Amino acid sequence: MTTSIERTITVPFAHRVYFTCAVFSPQNRLLAEILSLAQAKDQAKALVVVDENVATAFPQLTDEIASYFSLESSPARLVRPPLLVLGGETAKKDTDLVDKLHHQIERYGICRHSYLLGIGGGALLDAAGFAAATAHRGVRHIRVPTTTLSQADGGVGVKNGINAFGKKNFIGTFAPPFAVINDSDFLAPLPPAEKRAGLIEAIKVALIRDAVFFSEIERSADELARFEARATEPVIRRCAELHVRHIAESGDPFEFGSARPLDFGHWAAHKLEQMSGFAISHGTAVGMGLALDVLYSHKKGMLPKASMERVLTLLQKLGFAMHDPLMSQTDPDGNALLLEGLQEFREHLGGELTITLLAGIGRGVEVHEIDTKLMQDCILALAQRSAP
Repeated sequence: MTTSIERTITVPFAHRVYFTCAVFSPQNRLLAEILSLAQAKDQAKALVVVDENVATAFPQLTDEIASYFSLESSPARLVRPPLLVLGGETAKKDTDLVDKLHHQIERYGICRHSYLLGIGGGALLDAAGFAAATAHRGVRHIRVPTTTLSQADGGVGVKNGINAFGKKNFIGTFAPPFAVINDSDFLAPLPPAEKRAGLIEAIKVALIRDAVFFSEIERSADELARFEARATEPVIRRCAELHVRHIAESGDPFEFGSARPLDFGHWAAHKLEQMSGFAISHGTAVGMGLALDVLYSHKKGMLPKASMERVLTLLQKLGFAMHDPLMSQTDPDGNALLLEGLQEFREHLGGELTITLLAGIGRGVEVHEIDTKLMQDCILALAQRSAP
């Protein structure tokens, strides 16, 4: 005789994303207020990890962090000076950083009512978030993204992970951070390529969700190309808002299904990063992936030519490359190696292949089959379009 017990488990999460400047100034009480949300009886512990490049760009940062937590009114105590680590893809290329953070968490008695603060770009936040999610089955994690890409996209999400087996984000978790603090001051010293990177995620989400937002990006393209703060900061906020709204309202925040619309253009981007040994940055790869899927959407008769040209023109105006020689590499049978990314994308999601394409500006649609011959033709067309 077979019996069963089944109950639906509902777990509410508060997903908090804040926008500020000078987050570690004694006059800015935002972080202190966030640390007070848990209403602990005793002063909590805090461990802070900082991207070395950020610390170099802001030489006073570690002292400011220490001073902030030493204030008498601070709800949390810093257990050690901020830990400086290598950021970028180095942070998540293997388990080294995660292991180091686990050791620090164990050494200083960081518990489920303590905090791990990560300050850096998306890769560092991915690794720090994974360490926080897996220590004690979950330590409170506060993200302080320091790049346009992480403030607009990766840093405000609920995913954490590291690379393994040559594949991006093969090991990871879904774990919403306790809070995300976007401090605009961190963006000023970024090199042009990193300032540009966050704009591609804004274009992506506008293309699949918000035609008005896309038009706004077009109108401010000249200011965005010059990275003027008055144009860039509203774009980052709107992009983050649309991402958080999708997480909260899509009905699938932890991606149990096969659809992943926010990864429009990413099947090719992830494969291209992998093929380059992650020498091609995520933002640059997504620009190429978007261009490819936009062109394919047009060639399949889904997207009008005028709409396709609007997108490709905007990408060029903002300085995004649309093709890299790696995209044209083929196997002995003449098949583009990039197309292997379709199968890897399906495996990563599970279930049937689900790719988001465009039926119009602001109108993302899901398809389950890709004409690989046509996609290969699109790769060739982008190479020709990008030739001097």
